[in-house]
Amino acid sequence: MIRSILLFFILFSNAFFSQHRLNLIPYPQKVEFLKGEFSIPENFKLDENLPKQETEYFKKRLGSSFIFSYGKKDEGVHLVNSLFPAPSKEDLQKKEKYSIEISSGGIIIWSNTKEGYFRALQTVIQLMEQYKAGKKIPAMKIEDEPRFAWRGMHLDVCRHFFTVEEVKQYIDYLAMYKLNTFHWHLTDDQGWRIEIKKYPKLTQTGSKRKESMIGAYVDDTYDGKPYGPFFYTQEQIKEVVKYARERHITVVPEIEMPGHALAALSAYPELACTKGPFEPAAKWGVFDDVFCPKEETFTFLENVLAEVMVLFPSQYIHIGGDECPKTRWKECAHCQALIKKHNLKDEHGLQSYFIHRVEKYVNSKGRKIIGWDEILEGGLAPNAAVMSWTGIKGGVEAAKSNHFAVMTPGSYCYFDHYQGDPQTEPNAFGGFTPLDKVYSYHPVPEELNAEQSKYILGVQANLWTEYILDFKQVQYMIFPRLFALSEVGWGTSKPENYKEFENRVVQHFKILDKMNINYAKSIYNISGKVIPDPKGVSYELSTSQNPDGIKFTIDGSEPKPNSPTYQNPIPVSKALTVKSAYFEHGELKSAVSSQDFSTSKTTGKKITLEHQPGENYAFGGAFTLVDGIIGNVKQLGKTWLGFQGTDVVATIDFGQNTQFSEVYFNTLDNKGSWIHLAKSAQIFISDDNKNFKLIKEIGKEEIQSSKGKLNLKVGNQNSKYIRIKIENAGVIPAGNPGADSKAWLFVDEIGAK
Repeated sequence: MIRSILLFFILFSNAFFSQHRLNLIPYPQKVEFLKGEFSIPENFKLDENLPKQETEYFKKRLGSSFIFSYGKKDEGVHLVNSLFPAPSKEDLQKKEKYSIEISSGGIIIWSNTKEGYFRALQTVIQLMEQYKAGKKIPAMKIEDEPRFAWRGMHLDVCRHFFTVEEVKQYIDYLAMYKLNTFHWHLTDDQGWRIEIKKYPKLTQTGSKRKESMIGAYVDDTYDGKPYGPFFYTQEQIKEVVKYARERHITVVPEIEMPGHALAALSAYPELACTKGPFEPAAKWGVFDDVFCPKEETFTFLENVLAEVMVLFPSQYIHIGGDECPKTRWKECAHCQALIKKHNLKDEHGLQSYFIHRVEKYVNSKGRKIIGWDEILEGGLAPNAAVMSWTGIKGGVEAAKSNHFAVMTPGSYCYFDHYQGDPQTEPNAFGGFTPLDKVYSYHPVPEELNAEQSKYILGVQANLWTEYILDFKQVQYMIFPRLFALSEVGWGTSKPENYKEFENRVVQHFKILDKMNINYAKSIYNISGKVIPDPKGVSYELSTSQNPDGIKFTIDGSEPKPNSPTYQNPIPVSKALTVKSAYFEHGELKSAVSSQDFSTSKTTGKKITLEHQPGENYAFGGAFTLVDGIIGNVKQLGKTWLGFQGTDVVATIDFGQNTQFSEVYFNTLDNKGSWIHLAKSAQIFISDDNKNFKLIKEIGKEEIQSSKGKLNLKVGNQNSKYIRIKIENAGVIPAGNPGADSKAWLFVDEIGAK
């Protein structure tokens, strides 16, 4: 009898929760289901006292699905907004907090502010979308508020420009998913996009370039087509800021300094350390010519910022501060004299001096600065906030010194990275940041204590547009990853329940379809993961759909409906090509994924690294170097490990004494991305993992002549361990992008034959 009751309870519970699974993104902090339901009327009556601007937005979002009218509370209205009863001081500070009560009588929203009411409306809209077919919403109570105050999305309009209407659409996407900050990247080497009335040449000269780089970075090819002039007038800026304010989104402008300044210097070359002439960059990357820290430069920047601050009422003004080579400053007599005059340690100290000067001016206008984490170089300005992009280190350092930080590490939050198999995705900048990785991010670093954690303002994702030529591609790169960012920023993401989140994402695709938004369907595609196997490695395939729909081949042919159905990881003990795809009722539903394997005596063996790769390029960890996959030089995603400023020291355990006479590996040459070939390489052997014998050493010339593709004869060897030391190029020399910064070393498969 007890078992029967228990079984009934389980079945009832499953039916209840499947029936009432809310397709909300971001998911609320607390949901309580109540008895009853609200019948959605076709004639939807709104309380006449509702905030009009926000309510008109609500009506527009739901479109022609309903007939709306206004009435008084006692006339049977269906949507009411009320203040929280006796709001405390704490509640008033939590301006985005809201509650929703849904009963047979209608929907009541509780909030203290229009902002809270607006966030609540996004939830109501999503509920109406989910339940409008059945015309009944289950009774429930939702209590909700965001964990983080800064939930942002960035858009670069310098590499490629987007119209006012497209920027407004972008802002709409943020509003729909409860993001509250739009970071507008308006100036860079490739274009100056904001009208400054005092300096008309900024847009006359700096808003156009003679051509644009195309293809993968290593191709170094150009389209030969003039680009621009493209910029926003001040009236257009005001229009966008007003549009965002109506959706309770703060627009934070970014005016880059002291680096990424070529577009500005092309208009006003006297602001540089050298005479020029300059022109906006056609190539992507980092350039040596930057603002010179002289009085006329500071006068110029203060005048620019004065106009910017009139246009943008945001508390923070973003001043860039990233990727500023010190090459010109080292060679500049004025800069060197300034270093001596102010007892600065070096050029990094000069950058700190530069940022301090700018901050003092911005603070005098009642505003604050925020900059990329390089503004920490030489010492952080007194009131500055840090946007931590190179990893979490900048945010940790800022928080520990009582400075606010926004977390935006490239390894989780750069939406210009690939989000699916690079071979089936449009060309992207590099990296590999799929939906589940974004969803797994936790913005508060573990090393911060409770007090320090208060300085983490929130989280932001960035969209750099080197390889994004039009707005359809913008949509593709942010969706569905924006969904994951939304939930991470709201504070309700649960990486352990990723599949449940993914199910909600699929439901929201219907909303995107209705809005004609071009989103990535990468989660439908087959994901491949290399795992260790006693005979080498195996290739594990997965999909968000029914795994029985996965078909594969290992002979290089295209998968068909009658191809083998994937059941277990595919053993890889020799060179082969695995192709896979998802089929439904005999119809191809995904892109065809293809993976080549090239095995050797190191494939699948135990490997350890003395130094760990950088966060952005650590996919798969050390095992990536023995997984049987040769790196693709045009796709810096899943198949390479990247090390900034450190050597690669990899020790491979064969498991038993093994004979070999050849060792191979590749390093990458991509100076525009600060990636340099190795300086040297050494190969050692050992039988005890303690005493190592050098068997091969090569220098820079041999590496350069091989273009990084190394296949080394080492004589007949027999050992249990092999160690490969690959020396990083060190500090990037003058004349190269990123000069004076630490070089990246990229390495792929380490093999032995």
